[in-house]
Amino acid sequence: MKAYLTRYLPILGLAILVAALQAALSALKLEYYMTQLTMAAYYTLVSLGLCLLMGYAGQVSMGHGGFFAIGGYGAAVIAGLGIASWLSIPAAVLIAALVAAAVGVPALRLRGHYLAMATLAFGIIVLRVLLGTKLFGEADGLSDIPGFRLFAGIAISGKRALRVQNYYIAWTLVVVGMLLAVNLVNSRVGRALRAIHGNEDAAAAMGVPVARYKLATFVLSAVYAALGGACLAHFNGGIGPGEASVLKSVRYVALVAAGGMGSLWGTLAVSTVLTFLSLRGAFGLYDDAVFGAILVVIMLFAPDGILRLLGIRR
Repeated sequence: MKAYLTRYLPILGLAILVAALQAALSALKLEYYMTQLTMAAYYTLVSLGLCLLMGYAGQVSMGHGGFFAIGGYGAAVIAGLGIASWLSIPAAVLIAALVAAAVGVPALRLRGHYLAMATLAFGIIVLRVLLGTKLFGEADGLSDIPGFRLFAGIAISGKRALRVQNYYIAWTLVVVGMLLAVNLVNSRVGRALRAIHGNEDAAAAMGVPVARYKLATFVLSAVYAALGGACLAHFNGGIGPGEASVLKSVRYVALVAAGGMGSLWGTLAVSTVLTFLSLRGAFGLYDDAVFGAILVVIMLFAPDGILRLLGIRR
C-alpha cells in the first residue's frame, strides 16, 4: 500500500498543481501565460519520452526533433486533406511509431556515440526532406492547420476563447504520460530496462530480451514526441522545419540531462520551467546557446541532474 501511495500521490499532486495554477492565473488576469504553458506541456512530452529511453534503457538519441516534426507535419497534412481530420493525430503518431521501428531495428544495434551519430543522421534526413518537399511547404513550413476537434465543442486550437480548455488538454496529456511512465519504470519491464542500462550483456545472460525492449522503448519515446508535435501543430495552426533541427534535438537531450537522466520528475520540472522561459523570450537571441551551455555545465558538474544535486532522488 505504501508503495502505491508513493507512486501515485505525486501524480495526484501534479494534477492539483495544474488546476491551482490555472485558477491563480485566471484570478490574476494573467491568462495569456497559459498559451506558453500549453506549448511547454507539448514539448515536455518529448522530454519525458526521451527520459525513458536515455535514463532507463540507456540509449542515446539525438534525433527526437525528427519524431516531433513527423508528428506535427503528419497531422497537418492529414488534416489538410479534409477527408477524416479527426484521424490526423492518431495517424501521425502511428506513422512516427512505424518510422521509429524501421529506424530502431538497425540503429539500436549500435551503442554509445555510434547510436547518437545514427539518430543524429536520422534527424538531419528528416530536416532535409521537409526543406526539399513541396507537400511540406519547404522552408516556409505549413500554416492554416485547422483545430483538432475532440467532442462537445472541445478542440485543440489556439483560439483565445479556448485557451483554458487547451491548457487542461495539454496538461492532461502530460499527467497521463507521467502515469504511464511511472507505471512502466516500476514494473518488471522497468527493472529489465534498468538492467539493460547497467550492462546489456549481463541482462541478456539473465534472459532479458534486450533487443526487443530497447526497440519498444525507442518506439514509445517516439510516440511521446510525435503526440507532442501533432498536438502543438494543431494548437499553433502551423509548423516549420525548425522543429526537426539538430539544435532542437540537442535541446531535448539538455533538458533530460538537466532534470536527471533517470528522473522523470526532474525532467518534468526542468523541461517545463526552462521551456516556458524560452517561449516567453527570457533568453533572447541566446536561446540555443543557453541550452547548449546547460548541457555542458550539467555534464561537468551535475551528471545526475539538478534535482539530485539538491538531494532529491525522484
